[in-house]
Amino acid sequence: MEFFSSIFQPVINFLQAILEFFYHVTGMLGIESYGLAIVFMTVVIKVLLYPLTVRQVKSMKGMQDIQPEMKKLQAKHKNNPQLLQKEMAKLYKDAGVNPLAGCLPLVAQMPILMGMFYALQSLTYAGDPSFLWLTTLSQPDPFYILPVLSAATTFIQQKQTTSEMNQQMKMMMIFMPIFIGWISISFPAGLVMYWVINNVMQILQQWWMYRGEEKVKKGAA
Repeated sequence: MEFFSSIFQPVINFLQAILEFFYHVTGMLGIESYGLAIVFMTVVIKVLLYPLTVRQVKSMKGMQDIQPEMKKLQAKHKNNPQLLQKEMAKLYKDAGVNPLAGCLPLVAQMPILMGMFYALQSLTYAGDPSFLWLTTLSQPDPFYILPVLSAATTFIQQKQTTSEMNQQMKMMMIFMPIFIGWISISFPAGLVMYWVINNVMQILQQWWMYRGEEKVKKGAA
């Protein structure tokens, strides 16, 4: 663990400085709170990552749209992997889809998540570290409220972006939220709160991007 914390030390120092900045902002508002500081910081980070979120959502939507064509190609060239790979690459290009784009936000957030984990554990609080029902943001939620929220928001976020699902995707939609909720039980409450707020922002951003399609569907109905 010390090895990983040393690797992420620059990120840890940066996040602690940002967290302290937003803590002072809450102080200027007359409501000093590290919990609100985490909320503000999460919102700002998510807004800055919005262009990546747009690419992620468009890529996922595009991948769903070409699923029928992908299945046809897989059935047609199931005995010729090289040709299948070539035809799939052409399909991606013609559809303007990049399968790797869906991973961009997660890749971008991994250093932040790791940094937040260590930053909250080693942070020397200048004020009261409690928030709402939590006595400290550095320890796990004793009432398991945040782990439940982390699982629920992860499920909603996944369901929002997945219209047509095969059996494997259905299993993932069940397994992933449960896994996230389970590991959240032992994580610092501040980190889980970051994940929950991040999910809520993702849900809102995806709703904003999909709102035009919802209007079209309602009009067609």
